[in-house]
Amino acid sequence: MSKNVKISVLMAVYNTEFSLTKRAIDSVLQQDFQDFELIIIDDGSKGNDRKELLAYVEKYEDKIVYIRHSNRGQAESINRGVLISTGEFITILDSDDEYKVHHLSSCLQEMEHVDLICSTAETVVDSVEDYYVPDKNDLSKPIHLDDAILFGTLFGHQKVFKSIDFKGGFAADSAFFERAETLFKTKKVFKRSYIYYRNNPNSTCAVLKKQLALNEN
Repeated sequence: MSKNVKISVLMAVYNTEFSLTKRAIDSVLQQDFQDFELIIIDDGSKGNDRKELLAYVEKYEDKIVYIRHSNRGQAESINRGVLISTGEFITILDSDDEYKVHHLSSCLQEMEHVDLICSTAETVVDSVEDYYVPDKNDLSKPIHLDDAILFGTLFGHQKVFKSIDFKGGFAADSAFFERAETLFKTKKVFKRSYIYYRNNPNSTCAVLKKQLALNEN
């Protein structure tokens, strides 16, 4: 895939169950805006899910770029995806989440006077507690997801992502957005075209919440 596209969608994958990754991929392929490339960065996955993923990707080589490296974490994987992206705009999709069919087109509509946006999401939870995550400034305090910066809802001009690297660790999405605010025009928008699955027990936030609970006991 050598031609430039309007949007590059970046997805880092690490040992994600194939059924979830397929759901995420399909949600991109089914967008009502089709001038995109999906760049999947396999962060050193092992096992049969990786083999199923590669076999599925091969069916859509006109839309999907697949690269692989040793395990480095989501931040470095997304940074590598940025380096090879051709899109005028760049956005992200976690491998266990999905887009509603109008997600890309609705994000484009927000970009007339800004360089980078983030948005609220439609969040799938098992309990009310899952609507809350630790505050990056005080991990003992919870904040509502609507008040947080969500990694997958970042959408912006290529120049933003090529000027600012993602750093590893908790709240990498928030740190990226805060750095962007000092250099570019940014905006948070209230729409729910990104579906965020918080009922995944292996998510970063879920693991951190378990660790905090153990520390309190």
